[in-house]
Amino acid sequence: MNRRHFLTTALAAALSPIAAQTGRAPRIILRSSWQTVNIGDIAHTPGVLALLEKHLPDVEVRLWPSKVDNGVDEMLMKRFPKLIILKREDLKQAFEECDFLLHGSGPSLVAQNDVVKWSEATSKPYGVYGITVAAQGSASTKPSSDSAIAKTIKVLSGAQFAFFRDSVSLGLVKQLGCTCPILEFGPDGAFATDLRDDEKALAFLKEHGLEEGKFLCCIGRLRFTPYWKIKPGMKFDEKKHARNEAMKEHDLGPLRQAIIEVVKQTDMKVLLCPEDASQMEVNKDNFYDKLPEDVKAKVVWRPNYWLTGEAISTYVRSAGLFGAEMHSPIMCIGNGVPAIVCRWTEQTSKGLMWHDIGLDEWLFNMDVESEIPGIVPAVLAMAKDPAAAKAKAAKGLAVVHERQRATMEIVGKSAEAAKA
Repeated sequence: MNRRHFLTTALAAALSPIAAQTGRAPRIILRSSWQTVNIGDIAHTPGVLALLEKHLPDVEVRLWPSKVDNGVDEMLMKRFPKLIILKREDLKQAFEECDFLLHGSGPSLVAQNDVVKWSEATSKPYGVYGITVAAQGSASTKPSSDSAIAKTIKVLSGAQFAFFRDSVSLGLVKQLGCTCPILEFGPDGAFATDLRDDEKALAFLKEHGLEEGKFLCCIGRLRFTPYWKIKPGMKFDEKKHARNEAMKEHDLGPLRQAIIEVVKQTDMKVLLCPEDASQMEVNKDNFYDKLPEDVKAKVVWRPNYWLTGEAISTYVRSAGLFGAEMHSPIMCIGNGVPAIVCRWTEQTSKGLMWHDIGLDEWLFNMDVESEIPGIVPAVLAMAKDPAAAKAKAAKGLAVVHERQRATMEIVGKSAEAAKA
């Protein structure tokens, strides 16, 4: 029995006798499930649920979601049959019966107002698991004003613990005077996502001649997600659109060149696939349509969106992934698959978690011109030496696993204390 398994088993054993003595295990409300047009936003929830299942198997979990449409609720219930998904009318009873609220992983303290609502209504404790906090004046999608970030710091200060998915966020909240007693690095919950839809994935791969271990995945994105194209009622944002148009060749040209070199220098194929529902178009316009004809023969463009299970079932059969997204790489590393991240300032500091888990060689800042020439060689190295790439991914995953164990131990102790 290794140390990690021993500690996990010991924690579960410690909780079980208490549950037997008091008649029940702790009850946690997981506030999560932010939207379903992005497989990364979907992945936050099953990732944290999988961690709770593994490390705190006796704890009862009730999910308080923002969105579980588009088949996501069925997908979650298939994987977690004991899960209770709360509807609006269930909240009053859940507030009365549950002991602890856990704000799930996300791009910010997404449900800050709901955390306050829980605290004010129940006076019961809460914790925060794996978020990013952006500084005022950053070029993130939702820059924080002085008053907004002050409110966030106040809510974080009232938590039992707050885990941040990148060291920049952790440093920022400390600098801003957050007084939460436990402030630590805690990986994005999506690292633990283990959903699968092998049937759909295998059918697609067979149809397009993609053999296991013989292809790389590539994802393109724009500086700002054009939500006006994929979310009903969202207004066109001229400023963001202009920024996207100005930067798309700068950002995606190097990735397109990587695709070309992989096809020309190796026997690998390349699958162009989406992380959100806008990226099929991005991949076609900026990659596929601009490829030389002889290269296109070994490149597959996926024309439709998919859910997280099918995506992971595809990623685990690939030799690795590269691109301008974050959560597909997270899910890849979480499943032992190599992944290269290209980032820019509009994406906040979340990409820097690659530094935090020791994968600096696979992190490229597109706002630093001197880093861009390294992208093609890194992708080629991944394609030419899959064994070395997998070994590197495994080292990053070991860091993640240790932090998952440590953070879940704190979650378990906090929930148990709240029940007592």
